[in-house]
Amino acid sequence: MSAAPTAPPARYRLAASAEMLFTDLAIEERVRRLHERGFEVEIWDWSTKDLPALAATGAVFSSMTGYLRGDLTTPDGIAELIATAEESLRMAELIDVPRLNLHGTGLAPGGLPVRPQATVSPQEGEIAAETLARLAALGAREGRVFTLENLNTAVDHPGVPFARAADTLRLVRTVDSPALRLNLDLYHAQIGEGNLIELVREALPWVGEIQVADVPGRCEPGTGEIRYEAIAAALRALGYDGVIGLEGWARHDADAALDAFRRAFGV
Repeated sequence: MSAAPTAPPARYRLAASAEMLFTDLAIEERVRRLHERGFEVEIWDWSTKDLPALAATGAVFSSMTGYLRGDLTTPDGIAELIATAEESLRMAELIDVPRLNLHGTGLAPGGLPVRPQATVSPQEGEIAAETLARLAALGAREGRVFTLENLNTAVDHPGVPFARAADTLRLVRTVDSPALRLNLDLYHAQIGEGNLIELVREALPWVGEIQVADVPGRCEPGTGEIRYEAIAAALRALGYDGVIGLEGWARHDADAALDAFRRAFGV
């Protein structure tokens, strides 16, 4: 009787969001705690943070938000997006963060869109792709990558245009630049589309980073319906060697949430 085949080793790395874990601590201490636990660190809005202080923690930063205001399709929104993306690229140097995250439109506090739009026209899709191509050129110039994140409109982000993983994948494929990639958020994709392993297989050539949390509740793996162990096995088999980030809340305790995340992905 032959032995069962052994699973390939994980080539990916794990990160965690300092915005959603250890939330009773100051942001510098959150970053330090994640770094001490061996995780790369994700942050959101850099404009509210002392970036030199974060750099002094010694943490490796995986991603941060790559704009402050704007959208992909309106003249004023595009101008704001490009201008604040340029500013974000300059700030990225302070913590040497390789990926700068984008959304279909600017998000207000609570995740609601600054400019709600339930549907987009084919012409708006073309304009969005042109805007993203301009951003990709900026990223390539500075040696950094912009990532376009899919969101869900049913629970967390109603009214955000270009929200589905299918939408973000289409735009990134259209631009076809190494400086524009997907931030494939599997929590949002499960709510919006499902079929996660097939989604990963289709999207992987265009992925810059993967984010995870369980459904419902947006907490660590093992607290909901997604079998992340199967997704981890698929990613190992596909040879994914990028970052997987826990962008979720701790159900009870941040350290326990990080332990569950690590177990689910076998790292």
